[in-house]
Formats: sequence, C-alpha cells, structure tokens
Amino acid sequence: MEIIFTSLGAFRKNDFTLTGNTSIWMFPIYGMASVIGEAYPLLKRWPVALRGGLYGMGILSFEYLSGSLLKKHKACPWDYSGAKMNVNGLIRLDYFPLWVGAGLVFERICRGK
Repeated sequence: MEIIFTSLGAFRKNDFTLTGNTSIWMFPIYGMASVIGEAYPLLKRWPVALRGGLYGMGILSFEYLSGSLLKKHKACPWDYSGAKMNVNGLIRLDYFPLWVGAGLVFERICRGK
C-alpha cells in the first residue's frame, strides 16, 4: 500500500517516474494474500460484505502482527505514527475499507475468475 501512496505523491508533484520504495520483508507479507484463495471455498456462501469484512480484519491483524515482530527487531519498513487513526504506528484503521476492497479483489484473482 505504501508504494501506491508514495507513487501517487510523486504524481501530484509532477514526478512522472512514480518511484516508490519497499523492503524485502514486504514480499512474504504481500504473499500472504494467497491465504484468501484458500479461504474462499470455505466462505463462498457468505455474503460479500461479511467476506470483505473478514478479509479486512485479517489483513489488518496480519499487518499488526508482522509489524510488531519486525518492529521488535528494528526492521519494520512502515510507521503510521503520524496518522490520526493509527494503532501503535503499525496499522491505520482508516485503511480498513481499502483492505476490504483489496481482499475482495484478491479473492477474485485467487479463485481464477
């Protein structure tokens, strides 16, 4: 997510290289989105809003847990401390709707449709 917002910030500054930064730690964290593909067969009968809410909560929870572990080892590549709705600088509650949407997109990708 931080790459997207960094790139959008560059775009607003007329920097059309849209350069962003990330950390090697983000690859396994982003890779956890594949869990949604495994969960979908169990959840497919649930209403979309409920599945989306579960995905959003799962993503925020995993972001918090992985961020806590990385922060303990001084390796956390993100810090939301300056945001109004942050929790310990590790997650932003105002991102919940974005994570709901991302989870539903990942669901669609992972189930092959």
